[in-house]
Amino acid sequence: MTYTSLLYDVRPDGVATITLNRPEVFNAFNDPMSYELQDALKQVARDAAVRAVVLTGAGRAFCSGQDLKAAQEAAAAEGKPRSFYDSLHQRYNPIIRAMRGLPKPIIGRLNGVAAGAGCSLALACDAIIASSEASLIEVFINIGLVPDSGSSWFLPRLVGTLKAFELCSLGSKVPAEEALRLGLVNQVVAPEQLDEATYALAGRYASAPTKSIGLIKQMLNKAGASTLDEMLDYEAHCQQIAGESADYLEGVKAFSEKRKPVFTGK
Repeated sequence: MTYTSLLYDVRPDGVATITLNRPEVFNAFNDPMSYELQDALKQVARDAAVRAVVLTGAGRAFCSGQDLKAAQEAAAAEGKPRSFYDSLHQRYNPIIRAMRGLPKPIIGRLNGVAAGAGCSLALACDAIIASSEASLIEVFINIGLVPDSGSSWFLPRLVGTLKAFELCSLGSKVPAEEALRLGLVNQVVAPEQLDEATYALAGRYASAPTKSIGLIKQMLNKAGASTLDEMLDYEAHCQQIAGESADYLEGVKAFSEKRKPVFTGK
């Protein structure tokens, strides 16, 4: 797949890598990149060979959020101020919904700063491996805006309401080690170890029971707005689906034969 502002690659082990590729502006979002990312997420969703996804940025940044210069130029070309409402519903919200709805794990390879919508993009991943030089920042307040692209949903669930308010209202930069302490990332490694750590985790997921991973994502997405009784029922529903999968049969067979299971994602 060829894009103008993304790199897209699928490895033989079933790991797809989507790289935001506008390093000259720290991978800030313009219109083409947002629509290309929507398309790339559709590609990984329908490609049965893809069983895990790595999302990262080219160069020194993960993603610096909206390209303000590009937004101003687009507004000038349209002859009127851009609608934030329309931009979010057409460009950013479909990305976040696609990521959270993708029945495959997404590992964020946090190679540098993730700011604004870029921070939201990172937090929408299922796991994050961060370089020790990386950081996250809810930068919206610095230009008089509010968090969007899911940050107001992700942050309180990860760090609690008080800390989420602090990070959003002060625009505090969170270095990688602090992000680890707060529970915003899963692991922090030296920059030169980032690829090894990221693809080791991605490889584990790519050989895991993919259908079960997708069901786990659905369950955790639903849990925040459900009662215990509702989740008990939903767990039973999901367990029935998992129990009818080929991977469950393989798992039981491998256990009986005292060997490592070979899951196919089916």
